[in-house]
Amino acid sequence: MKLTQILSALALAVVVSVAAAPAARAADDTIRVATDATFPPLEFVKDGKRTGFDIELIEALAKTMGKKVQWVDIDFKGLIPGLIANRFDVAASGIYMTDERRKVVDFTDPYYKGGLVVLVRKNDTSIKTPADLDGKKVTVQVGTKSVAFLKDNFPKVQRVEVEKNQEMFDLVNIGRADAAVTGRPAAVEYAKVQPNVRVLDKGLTTELYGFALRKDETALTAQMNKALQTLRANGTYDALATKWFGKQ
Repeated sequence: MKLTQILSALALAVVVSVAAAPAARAADDTIRVATDATFPPLEFVKDGKRTGFDIELIEALAKTMGKKVQWVDIDFKGLIPGLIANRFDVAASGIYMTDERRKVVDFTDPYYKGGLVVLVRKNDTSIKTPADLDGKKVTVQVGTKSVAFLKDNFPKVQRVEVEKNQEMFDLVNIGRADAAVTGRPAAVEYAKVQPNVRVLDKGLTTELYGFALRKDETALTAQMNKALQTLRANGTYDALATKWFGKQ
């Protein structure tokens, strides 16, 4: 092959490889937002479409900021690593604003208050309070605060770690786990549609939800906080909260 042909082939290969590579960042008018849409009522899929409080709040924030949203679906455990690796700009998936996470990412201002609770079967009288969890088989979702919380506070618990929120609920529902530890909104929502389970009155923690961003995205974080203030002031936030959580 002649030298000119070799150079042409190499140039073509470079063009093709660049075109095939994922964009390092989205267009200026677009924010890439990742979610694990398996946590109703915050984020879930209905009729093939993402929906929920987080989804609609992000869309409202983007509209206020004059931006579009490019959604990225990912397992919960991959949210923070993917954010740091610049696969997307924002992680919005019912994420607690913990000190451990703050070491590697920034958060917007808190947008909702939640906390860890215990979900059990209604006919299980052996678990009346969180203190009764010791020695029980308790399921949690990988990558969530529930895992570390049980390790630190309930070392005698038999943890059953699963990938998806629904798997966790199903294990309790069919009796393969005695309880699930998860966020209050999702537990309450599940108990509404599954009459054979209940949420213990006494919660485990009080937590704040925030949208996670990379530490070098200070301008975007400030824009989102300003937009959140606008939505609170014009009534949009309250309308969404009432729609997804009812009157507080």
